[in-house]
Amino acid sequence: MKTMQSRILAVAAAAACLIAGAVGTAMAHHAFSAEFDANRPLTLKGTVTKMQWINPHAWIHIEVEGENGEVEAWACEGGTPNTLLRRGFDKNSLLPGTEIVVDGYQAKDGSNKMNGRDITFPDGRKLFMGSSGTGAPKDGRDPAEPRR
Repeated sequence: MKTMQSRILAVAAAAACLIAGAVGTAMAHHAFSAEFDANRPLTLKGTVTKMQWINPHAWIHIEVEGENGEVEAWACEGGTPNTLLRRGFDKNSLLPGTEIVVDGYQAKDGSNKMNGRDITFPDGRKLFMGSSGTGAPKDGRDPAEPRR
């Protein structure tokens, strides 16, 4: 009988760990307003240093010349890798050294981090990289937004 109780306890403990892990992962995926400020729009012109294709959000790292002339490193959050792929991004779209302009919203804590909305390439092409579905401002640029 003790062996059966031990097995039940082990299964219950394993299930509790799985549930706790799933809740932690869900909590880690934040809404736009938890980290970014819709009242702090920002436009950065810089050079791509790295593109991270990670879930739940891809990140573009760029170097930008600051107001004092020094180079600043910025991280720009985008949509999920799958969403970006469906919009025309691929792993060769933003190679290191690519010059881009990123429009978006700065982090609430004032750090060099932003939620990117649009990227403009030197040839004028634009690519929507954000998502209004997470609470970002609805401004008509998200192709998934219903048209009025």
